[in-house]
Amino acid sequence: MTAPPDDDVLWARALTYAYDGSPALQDVTLEIRTGEIVAVTGPRGSGKTTLLHCLSGRLRPDAGGVWFDDVPVHTLGLHSRERLRRERFGWIGSEPQLVPELTAWENAALPLLLAGVSSRKARHSAHEWLERLDIGGCARKRPAALLQAQRQRVAIARSLVHSPAVLFADEPTAPLHQTDRVQALRTLTTAARTHGITVVLATHGPATRPAVPVPAWPPTADAAPPPAPAGAGGAAPPEESPTPPSPSPGILCDETDSRVADRVITLLDGRCVTGAPPRETEGSTACSLSA
Repeated sequence: MTAPPDDDVLWARALTYAYDGSPALQDVTLEIRTGEIVAVTGPRGSGKTTLLHCLSGRLRPDAGGVWFDDVPVHTLGLHSRERLRRERFGWIGSEPQLVPELTAWENAALPLLLAGVSSRKARHSAHEWLERLDIGGCARKRPAALLQAQRQRVAIARSLVHSPAVLFADEPTAPLHQTDRVQALRTLTTAARTHGITVVLATHGPATRPAVPVPAWPPTADAAPPPAPAGAGGAAPPEESPTPPSPSPGILCDETDSRVADRVITLLDGRCVTGAPPRETEGSTACSLSA
């Protein structure tokens, strides 16, 4: 297979994967540049999670290849892929998976502690991220004493604490309320932009789940200032309200933080149905929120 371009941190070619004979990915090819934030959207069963698992080395594709920088991830053995995920990648799932015996700060610091960073430095970094996510007061609590949304924020802190090269986020804000979701995404995207972290974000479109429309920013004369969660100060705008054109069906735009994604890729039945090259979407406002 051809080597990936120099400016692509992730590169996938003709990815194919099946579960018990049922195709989950079919001939998916994509390129993700260093520092880019990419949203992968589509209905349930479209292959979003499988794509993230193949890109991150959690799954080995049945056919095709994945490169991280110049490393052919699809050819690595199990232990090499585990090391790559531990040292260079971050992962946030839709459900927080924390170690129940550890406190919040210990869970957040786990990637640093496993890498041999001193407990003092790891604790300081973990506390910084917990504070940024407004749960610094929970640092000494164990997961059982935390609310679901607080546990998810600990998981987000853990995914960012070691400044990974690539962060894979599979419905990362699913357990959060709308206002918490916007704040968590703002923290995540700000960290990514500041530290040059590439983000691959999987999310559903509103056609497959209840969605709360988010006002455009800057607001028009008739729009309320963001953020405006549904149920706070009135009902959500009706579905027939005019909205800016979207490059992909089933995508919510949230510009309360200028932009969430640089580019949107839509999957349907395991195939890419939209996803313009990065250079064609510079300056666009396409973005997506998971719920």
